[in-house]
Amino acid sequence: MAKFVPQAQMPLSDQVQVRRQKLAELQEQGMDPFTQTKYDVTSDASTIRENFETMEGATVSLAGRLMSKRGMGKVVFCDLQDITGRIQLYVKHDEMEEDSFNRFKKNDIGDIVGVTGDVFRTQRGEISVRVHEATLLSKSLLPLPEKFHGLTDRETRYRQRYVDLIVNHEVKQTFVKRSMILRELRSFLDNRGFLEVDTPILTPFEIGAAARPFFTHHNTLDMDMVLRIETELYLKRLVVGGMDRVYEVGRIFRNEGMDPKHNPEFTTIELYQAYTDFHGMMDLVEDMMKTVAMKVCGTLTIPYQGQTIDLGHWERMTMVEAVKKYAGVDFGAVASDEEAIALAKAHHVELPEIPSKGAILAEFFDAFVEEKLIQPTFIYDYPVETSPLAKRKPSDPGFTERFEYFINATEFGNAFSELNDPIDQKGRFERQVAERRKLDPNSNAQVDYDYVTALEYGLPPTGGLGFGVDRLVMLLTDSASIRDVLLFPTMKPID
Repeated sequence: MAKFVPQAQMPLSDQVQVRRQKLAELQEQGMDPFTQTKYDVTSDASTIRENFETMEGATVSLAGRLMSKRGMGKVVFCDLQDITGRIQLYVKHDEMEEDSFNRFKKNDIGDIVGVTGDVFRTQRGEISVRVHEATLLSKSLLPLPEKFHGLTDRETRYRQRYVDLIVNHEVKQTFVKRSMILRELRSFLDNRGFLEVDTPILTPFEIGAAARPFFTHHNTLDMDMVLRIETELYLKRLVVGGMDRVYEVGRIFRNEGMDPKHNPEFTTIELYQAYTDFHGMMDLVEDMMKTVAMKVCGTLTIPYQGQTIDLGHWERMTMVEAVKKYAGVDFGAVASDEEAIALAKAHHVELPEIPSKGAILAEFFDAFVEEKLIQPTFIYDYPVETSPLAKRKPSDPGFTERFEYFINATEFGNAFSELNDPIDQKGRFERQVAERRKLDPNSNAQVDYDYVTALEYGLPPTGGLGFGVDRLVMLLTDSASIRDVLLFPTMKPID
C-alpha cells in the first residue's frame, strides 16, 4: 500500500505556489473569492455574438472562466468561456477603479470571474465586452493544461473529465449532442403514445440470462441483491397490467469485459408495444433512427470512423440468408445437430458449449457475417437456443421472431415478438438456469417464477425492443470508444 503523504508535505509547482499565495493575499484583504454566493448574469457569449447588431452598446453581465490573457500594461485582453462558448474581454485601466483593475490583472487563466460592461467591436473587428466592473468568483488553484498541447492523454481525459470539458470544446459538444439525442428519442416515443416509466435497479436474485451481474447486500432485509442486467421483465409485467406502450431509459450493469464498445454500466432504452410484432418493431427502429438523425445531425448520411453510413436505406435478411450470403453455408438444408457440428469443424468455427444446430448457426453468423454489416441491416429469425424470451416462429419452431440491427459491424439493438406462452416460458427459463448451473456450479441463477405468474394472467401479443443509447451516441458523434460518450467511464483507480 502506498504511503500517505499529507498535502502540506507534497512538493508544489511554482505555478501552484503563486496561485495559493494570491489566494492568501485576497483572504488577508477580506476578499476571499470562495465567499461569493451568487452573480447576476444577464447574457452569454453566444447571445452577444448572434445578436451583436441589436446589442451593440448595451450593458451586459457575464460569468465564466478566463481562458487566456494578453497584455499586462494598461490594457488587458482576455477570453471568457461560458457554457455557450467564448467572447473577448477588453479591460482598460482608466475604465475601471484602479484597485479593481490591478486585482483583475492578477487573475490567472482558469479563474472564474463575473464582469459587467458594454458590448462593442474592437478596431480589429472582434466582438467584445468593454469591462467596467469585475468580480473574482472562484480561484483556480491548479493551472489548466498548456495552451498549445492541451489535455490530450486519453486516460487523463477520462479520469479528469472536468478538465477535459474545460479545455476541449469538441468534448463538450459531444455531450451536448448526447443530451439532444436522448431528448429526441423520448420525444419520438412520447409522440407515439409510449409512457416513460421507472423499474427497480436492485433485484432480488440473479436471473438465468448469460450476462454476469454485480452483487450487493441489503442490510435491513439482510439479503443479497443484484444490480439489474436488463429492464425487460419488469416492463413486460406492466404490459400485462394494461400499460400497452411503455419504455424506460435505464442504467444497466454487467460485470463483464471492457473494450471500446463495452462499459460495465451503460444506458439502454427498452420499449414494449402491445398488439404488434417484431416486424412492427423493425418499422419503428427505422423510423426512429431516421427521425433522430435528422433532428440531431440534419442529415441521414453520417460519417463514422472513415465510413459513410446511410441511415436512409436498411437491408433485411434472415440469419440463415446472411450466413448463406457471407459464409456460403446453407443452414436451411442442415437436418441435424451432427451435420451442423461437422460443418463447424470443416469451416474452423468454434463450437458452442452446447453444440446444437441453432447455436452453431449463431456461431457461423459471428464468425462470417457481423463484420460485413457496415450499412444498416436487420438480421431476423434467430434460433430458439439463443432467444429464451422470443416467440417461436409458427412456421418453423426452431427459430424465433427476433431481430438485431447492425451498423458498422456492430450490434445496435435487439427486438422480439415477445413470448407470451407461460408454459413455454417456464420451460425455457428452467432449461436456461440448468445449463447455467451445469457450466458454473457456483451460479446463483434462478427462474423468475413471478414473471411466469404474470404471463399466466395474460400478456397480449407484444413487440419489444432494447437498444444501447451509448452506441447510438457514438455513431452520431463519430466517437471511436464508448468512453468518449460517457462523462465518467469506469476506470481502475490510480494507486
